[in-house]
Amino acid sequence: MNVLITGGTGFIGSYLRRMLLQEGHFLTIVSRDPADYEDETAKNQQFVSWDDDLTPAMEKADAVINLAGASIFGQRWTDEVKQKIYSSRIDCTKQLVKAIGQTDHPPSVMVSASGADYYKPAGNRVLDESAPAGDSFLSKVCVDWEAAAQPVTDYGVRLVHPRIGVVLEKDGGALQQMLLPFKLGVGGPIGSGEQYFPWIHMLDLCRGLLFPLKKEALEGAYNLNAPNPVTMDEFASELASQLHRPSLFKVPEFVLNIVLGEAANPVITSKRIQPQKLQQHGFEFKFPFLRQALGEIL
Repeated sequence: MNVLITGGTGFIGSYLRRMLLQEGHFLTIVSRDPADYEDETAKNQQFVSWDDDLTPAMEKADAVINLAGASIFGQRWTDEVKQKIYSSRIDCTKQLVKAIGQTDHPPSVMVSASGADYYKPAGNRVLDESAPAGDSFLSKVCVDWEAAAQPVTDYGVRLVHPRIGVVLEKDGGALQQMLLPFKLGVGGPIGSGEQYFPWIHMLDLCRGLLFPLKKEALEGAYNLNAPNPVTMDEFASELASQLHRPSLFKVPEFVLNIVLGEAANPVITSKRIQPQKLQQHGFEFKFPFLRQALGEIL
């Protein structure tokens, strides 16, 4: 297939790109700085700029995978940061939709990312794709992100929204930030420890992003996280066990709120999310349990 990808040089996109290249697909990667990747040796890929007219590249695309978006981790959310988080997702998605609308032969499917923070926190209650949206900043981002892609359906493009949980891999994302304190023996649960958070191994994430390209019956929003979410206490305990370190030093919620402010919400609110739709369509996880996922990563 000819696949156009945004966010293809980021944490998730880099893994996804390698998987697609190994499978022999041709990739068009939309980047802010395509010149930075001139040394890439794979012959079945090309880089284009967001400043270019994307219509010619879109004309050739069989599928679009939209992962563009500034990172939400590792910084306090000032008004400027929040604007960047929002606009990097919504504006880029609108630009893709516009390019699709200008083609004579639009792609057959668009996989446009969303997030698990779409949902309203619900304690221990299990959340499937029918659960309501929350009212936090990130919930609004996710709602508007999904809405920005919706017009592609008017052009006959099948649209899916993977609502992505916490992606586990050692060289990026939330896990990378948690590893150092645990390795130093001062790690522990974040917040109350009782909150659920949806996690997924990077391999299953990439497989889950590509699943709709072949599964034509899948459309709309679907949860992309492992089928066995854990509480923060359970996560910290398992991570400590894998590293042969203690899990003793809990980071209180009020400390996170002081340090990160609103940016603490994704890790202190509880979302016990199930990938019901994926499983109904026959998707099988390689790493359904946290222990085997962390064991493979670490």
